[in-house]
Amino acid sequence: MKNYSEVIILGAGAAGLFCASQAAKLGKQVTLLDNGKKIGRKILMSGGGFCNFTNLEVTPQHYLSQNPHFVKSALARYTQWDFIAMVAQYGIAYHEKELGQLFTDEGAEKIVEMLAAECANYQVNIQLRQQVSDIHQLCSADLAQGKTGRFSLLANGTTWYCDALVIATGGLSMPGLGATPFGYQVAEQFGIQVLPPRASLVPFTWRETDKFYTALSGISLPIVATANCGQSFNNQMLFTHRGISGPAILQISNYWQPNESIEIDLLPDQDIGAFLQQLRTTSPKLQLKNALSRVLPKKLVELWLEQNIIHDEPIAQLSKVRLQQLIDLIHHWSFLPNGTEGYRTAEVTMGGVDTHAISSKTMQSHHVKGLYFIGEVLDVTGWLGGYNFQWAWSSAYACAVALGESAVN
Repeated sequence: MKNYSEVIILGAGAAGLFCASQAAKLGKQVTLLDNGKKIGRKILMSGGGFCNFTNLEVTPQHYLSQNPHFVKSALARYTQWDFIAMVAQYGIAYHEKELGQLFTDEGAEKIVEMLAAECANYQVNIQLRQQVSDIHQLCSADLAQGKTGRFSLLANGTTWYCDALVIATGGLSMPGLGATPFGYQVAEQFGIQVLPPRASLVPFTWRETDKFYTALSGISLPIVATANCGQSFNNQMLFTHRGISGPAILQISNYWQPNESIEIDLLPDQDIGAFLQQLRTTSPKLQLKNALSRVLPKKLVELWLEQNIIHDEPIAQLSKVRLQQLIDLIHHWSFLPNGTEGYRTAEVTMGGVDTHAISSKTMQSHHVKGLYFIGEVLDVTGWLGGYNFQWAWSSAYACAVALGESAVN
């Protein structure tokens, strides 16, 4: 049939492109449909344009899911070292930024070019600007009419047929790059539960009572952020006009629940109590403002004074009560977010297709033969630092191998 393809993949992002090339490499006829004008849009925007494509240390503990064991099989079968080897094979220069995070030297387009080359090498049929409006599971009556495959799809008024349908449409993060809930709608159409999605790896916003902190916009400092569940991250925090951001905040947002506070240690590498006690001996006449400005951003200290959160006085006169208040403020700042900046700036979407309904080995639905889900559309969320891209590669590879091993019908 003119519009028949053994495999149709919806979504030309990281997971979709990689799955397409790997399945085609294994001999499958693959068509890739995407609603955008170009492939790999989110890849191009990632990592400040340099794509944090994986991490040197990847373990199942770096992922959150309602089904925590789900990621183990795919991550073990296609590791970070496998993807690094492909990057090296294409001569793409890269560097480690921090904490095992690998970025391209010359830009994220190098990763997109590599994936496009892999697809071209194995004759993947990529169709862009495709709006899929209907998916239908073929029944015996359809087959009796001469229709081929397990599924039919209507895209831009054209009907396509396929034996295997792979949903790689991603989550809801960055709607400006074409993100839609389409993948979730497909899952629900076929009776697969979707766990409530929410923005993650995302900055927090100020409550009205904390908006005076907007005066610190652009200032960053090392912190430890701790969620109510006990998970902590030690990294940079950035004050913004809207709230707080930076790696430590994005990381802890994965573990934060609405209406919960985050505890922030603004001086994780020093004991402010011991520091001030020492200064009381060596410099008793030193003003508190000047003492704190030695270890914290001066603008932050000045803002606290303006807001009467602290009071300037010679440190020799600090009472035990005031000292304890300072210790609590600096080492145990209880920050209650108004919320998050939402999908507009979120790097990923938490929640999604329930992985209990999906094979961890093949990414195929347990109950709908030929229907697969890979990448961010699933209820799998990685930490900041290349982990979500590695999940894209690993889940895509597991799916591609399963497709390669499957016989038509």
